[in-house]
Amino acid sequence: MRVMLIVNPFATATSPAGRDALVNTLSAHFPVDVEHTTHRGHAGELGARAVADNYDAVIVHGGDGSVNETVNGLLGPPWRSAPTRLPALAVIPGGSANVFARTLGIDPDPLQATRQIIDLLDHGSHRRVGLGHSADRWFLFNAGMGIDAIIVHAMEDKRHAGKAATPARYLRTTIASFLRNARDTKTFTVTAAGHDPVEDTRFAFISNTSPWTYLGRREIRINPATGFGTRLGVFAATSTGVLRNLPLATRLVAGRTPKARHVFRDDDVAWVAFAAPEALDVQMDGDYIGAFTDIRFDHRSDVLDVVAPAGEPTVNR
Repeated sequence: MRVMLIVNPFATATSPAGRDALVNTLSAHFPVDVEHTTHRGHAGELGARAVADNYDAVIVHGGDGSVNETVNGLLGPPWRSAPTRLPALAVIPGGSANVFARTLGIDPDPLQATRQIIDLLDHGSHRRVGLGHSADRWFLFNAGMGIDAIIVHAMEDKRHAGKAATPARYLRTTIASFLRNARDTKTFTVTAAGHDPVEDTRFAFISNTSPWTYLGRREIRINPATGFGTRLGVFAATSTGVLRNLPLATRLVAGRTPKARHVFRDDDVAWVAFAAPEALDVQMDGDYIGAFTDIRFDHRSDVLDVVAPAGEPTVNR
C-alpha cells in the first residue's frame, strides 16, 4: 500500500511531538511518504500529485480547510470528469472543529484516530460519500452566505493576526458578529430545487451532512435528516433580529429540531442558488472564499472513497 500523509504544521491542534508520534505509528504499519504543507493551496497540489503518482491512500492531518484543499486536488474541478482511479481519503483531526472527520466517526484525539485509521485500512473499511459543489469547487460538509461567512472571515483575520482558533474565541466572534450585523439591511434570494424563491434572506446555509458544525463537544444540527447519502440541506433565515433568533439558537444548542417562522428549511434538495444585488461573503467548509452576487450549489453522489467506519455515525465527545 502506497500512502501519502499530508500534514499541516500550522493547524490549531497539532504539535511537533504529536506529529512525530503519529508518523512513527503509521510508519510501523506501512511505508508513508510525509508531506508538510507550506502555503495556502499546497494540500490541493499534493492531492493532485497523489492521483498522478497512483497512491492507494492519502491521509490528511490538519483541519477541515486542509481536508477541503486535498479533496479538491484529488477530484479536480467539478466541471471536469474525475480521475478513474482515486486514492482513498483518511483524516486524522488536527484543527479546532474537525467537522468532516468527526461526522465520519473518526476519533477527535489524533493518536486514537491514527490507530483507528490503521485498523480501518487493514480491514479495507471504506465508504463512498457524496459531495456538494459550486461551479469550480467541492465542499465536504457545509457552505453559506451571510452571517456564517462573516464569522469565518473574522476568524481568518484573527488567525492571520496570530490568535488561535479556539472554541471560546469562535463563540465570542460568533456572538459579536451576530450582534454587530443584526441590523444589516443586506439581503439576497435563495432558490432551492422544487421550491419558490425565498426573498429577503439575511443568511443561509447549505449542508452536505449533519451536524452542520460543533460547538465544543456539542453537535449543531440545522438539517438533521441531511447526510452523506442524501442530497443537500438548505437553511435560510429572513431575519437577523436577536429576539427572533434567540429561541432558534436555544433549540439548536439543545439538539431540538430547528423551527421558526422566519426560517425556510429542506433536508434533501438537488440544488440551491443564492442571488444578491451586491456581493456578499461566502464560506465553504469553514474557509472564506470571497464575496459573490450569484452562486449555485449542486450535489454529486458517491464521488469520494473515504476511510471510515460503516454507516453514518458521529462522534460527540
